Amino acid sequence: MSAVRLHLVPVRSREAMDFVRAWHRHHPPPAGQIFTVGAADEPGTLRAVAIVGRPVARHLDDGTTLEVTRAASDGVPNANSLLYGASWRAAKALGYQHLITFTQAGESGASLRGAGWHLIASRPPRAGRHTPSRPRASHGHIARFLWQAP
Repeated sequence: MSAVRLHLVPVRSREAMDFVRAWHRHHPPPAGQIFTVGAADEPGTLRAVAIVGRPVARHLDDGTTLEVTRAASDGVPNANSLLYGASWRAAKALGYQHLITFTQAGESGASLRGAGWHLIASRPPRAGRHTPSRPRASHGHIARFLWQAP
């Protein structure tokens, strides 16, 4: 069996959101974005998407940093590495100085390492954000890892 050859393709917002709904392992699509990028095979079938937006954490939203808020694939090898690399090149071309993303405990980060990204921090599981004055649903308490593009 030969390797699947992938190439970058533009992806409209709605198509990226639908792809994340169908293929992301544990999160729904994000609320917003700055840009999206996709990976397609030779016949043109979309196999993976990356959605890049403002950092979710307010203290990281400094105007020079973007975050890959979702990356999802149908399991084709090397698609996420291709998209992480392309996302960083696009962010730099737009004038951004940093591009980050998070992984959860239990995810290897192989696609990020394959794209040359660096693990820069480990975040312990956080307590829920529920308060009596502002009730919030719990989404689990999972350790996370912060990565940054080279």
